[in-house]
This record gives sequence, structure tokens and C-alpha cells, in this order.
Amino acid sequence: MTHPIILPDSRPIQESLPTDPSTQPERATKQNLNPIIHPGLVVTTQNLGHGKNLGTPGTGTARKPRSTNPLTSVLCFGTLGILAAVLLNLLFGRHPIAVLDLIAALSGEAIPGVSFILWEDRLPQAAVGILAGAAFGASGAIFQRMLRNPLASPDVIGVGYGASAAAVAGMLLFGAQGIGLSLIACLGAMVVALLIYKIADAGKHTGPRLILAGIAVAAMLQGIIQYLLTRSDVRSAADALRWLTGSLSASTWERAGLLGVALAILFPLLLPAASKLRILELGDDTAAGLGLNPKNTRLGLILLGVGLTAVATAVTGPLAFVSFLAGPLALRLCQGRSHLGAAAITGALLVTLATFIAGNVLPDIQLPVGVVTGALGAPFLIWVLVRSNKEGS
Repeated sequence: MTHPIILPDSRPIQESLPTDPSTQPERATKQNLNPIIHPGLVVTTQNLGHGKNLGTPGTGTARKPRSTNPLTSVLCFGTLGILAAVLLNLLFGRHPIAVLDLIAALSGEAIPGVSFILWEDRLPQAAVGILAGAAFGASGAIFQRMLRNPLASPDVIGVGYGASAAAVAGMLLFGAQGIGLSLIACLGAMVVALLIYKIADAGKHTGPRLILAGIAVAAMLQGIIQYLLTRSDVRSAADALRWLTGSLSASTWERAGLLGVALAILFPLLLPAASKLRILELGDDTAAGLGLNPKNTRLGLILLGVGLTAVATAVTGPLAFVSFLAGPLALRLCQGRSHLGAAAITGALLVTLATFIAGNVLPDIQLPVGVVTGALGAPFLIWVLVRSNKEGS
């Protein structure tokens, strides 16, 4: 039979415990199941030892239910959002498709008009939009995390202008098209990225210098693009301007396949890149102490980000602000946990939603997707600048 120990209010609970260390284990064993009765407090030493809660009011804090990982929620809801946006793009537009006709055409039945619009126009657009949006989103997140600046997206620091200038020069001077034009755009983005990195290479201050150097090089490349457009004939200039705006209207299964093959090579590299980014975020000194070469790692991350931007830009043209928007939006949706996969999903969702808006915001007019993404990104850029100014950062 156990007996309670009644302590007066004036006596601290600690005084009832043994003071001799040699006797504490034996005493604790004997009194393990004895309750301690004190005004306003009813607990047992067994509960204290194992951290259990009996469920009685006042005996402890109830165990909190496990919360869902925000990253998992973003990936799930982002995927569902992409599927919903693709379905809306298939059903609506300049030539709406009935649900029954859509199901029949997707099952392989040949329906005049509907099958051609579906398989040769809207489905290739959806495939290219998802792949390009994912590439832009992941690339923007790499640059923004590495440089620790939300403004450090490829289309802001000049990488996108490198691909655009090379593509315009290839179109207007050499008549490049198709795969050749895509390769020229990729090469131009790589060369400009290496040039910017070489100009900005200054040890620990590479991040701010890279952004400033990228803005300066982007201004120079924009001047070159304008000069090339003024020296070309009207038809060639119109084609170049259409490409510079960024559009999915020229999407084909061939381009979707090329983009898919390129991303199948680049996307697996995001896994080691994410781990290296987490180490770099601790600072160059800490990263070096952990056996990481900050300079070489930063160069490798830049090449990976540029490669993602270049292959997407070569197919769709520069879709403005997708790289800039995807990273910060994914960061907020993940409750401050930055993740390259969430940024890729967010970028794909942005492009598919922009595709639906571009095809339905004005009757009988198909806007380029780049116009919509630019219209959405410009206010967000202003908001980021105003917020940074208020925070003094």
C-alpha cells in the first residue's frame, strides 16, 4: 500500500528529495510510484520520468497532433493545380471543345477539327509550358538562394538577355531556325553567364557584384538587340520580336521532346545542388570548414541554373518574371522552407495559368504568354522593392 507525502505550502518540493547523491537512485526507485500531493498540483514521479500525460486537466500539456509537411502540401496542391489549369486550357480558348469530344479525342477517336486542335496545338503547348515553367522556376530558386537576394533571377541579372541576343543574332544574321536556333540561344546564355561571373568574381562579395554585373551586361545586350532589329527587314524583325516576347504558340511535340530530354539530364542534378546550397547558406567560411569549395561550388550552381534557363528560353523565348516569381512564391507557400522542387512546381503552375489567361482574357485574341507573365511579375517586383526599402535591406 502506497502512502502519499503531504508537503506544506511553505516547504519547497525540492526539500523532500534526498540530498545525498549516493542514496538518490535507491530512494527514487522506491518512491517511483508514490504520488506527490501538493495544493494545486497532482502528478506522479512515474509521469515525470517518462513524460507521459494521463489526460487529467492540469496534469500536463496535451500532445500536439502532427502537422502536415508544407512541402508535401505544395507539391500535391501544385500538381493538382497544374492538371486543372491544363484541363481548362484544353476545353476553352478561341475554339472551345466540348467535354465529350475531349474525352473521345483523348481516347483515340478521330474527330474532325477537334483531334487536330487537341493533339497538334493544345497538348504540345501544355507539355512545353509545364517543362519550361519547371525549368524557369528551379533556375530562379538556385540563383536567389545562392546569392541570397530575391532579385537575383536569371531574367533580371542578364542570363536571359544572353540567350535572347544570341537567338536574335542567329535569326537575323544567319537565318537560324528550329534546333539550330535553340543551340545558339543556349550557347549565348552560357557565354554571357561566364562573362558575368568573371566580372563579378571577388571572393566573398561575389553575390552583390554578380547582380550588378548582370544588370550592366543586360543593358548592353538589350542595346545590341535593339540595334539588330533596326537593321533588319520588317518581316524578320516581326519574327524576332515575337520570339522575344515569349510564347507557346510555336510549340510542337518535337520541341517538347527536346526540352524533355534536356531536363531529364539536368533535373537529377538538382538533388546534389540542393544539399550544396544548404551548406553555402551557412557562409563561405563554414562551407569551407565542412570540406566544400565555395568558389567551384558556386560556379557549378551557376552553370546548372544557366543550363535550365537556356534550354527553356531556346524553346519558348524569354517568359518574363517566371524565374523571378516562382522562388519567392514557393518560399511563402512552404512557410519559409526553400525547396527547388517546390519552386519548379510553382513555375510550371504559373506558366499553365498564364496560358489560360492569355487565351481567354480577351475575346478572339490569343495573347503571348510572356505578356501575361510580365504583367503579373512587374507589380510583384515593385512590391519586393518597396518591402525591401521598408525593412532597410
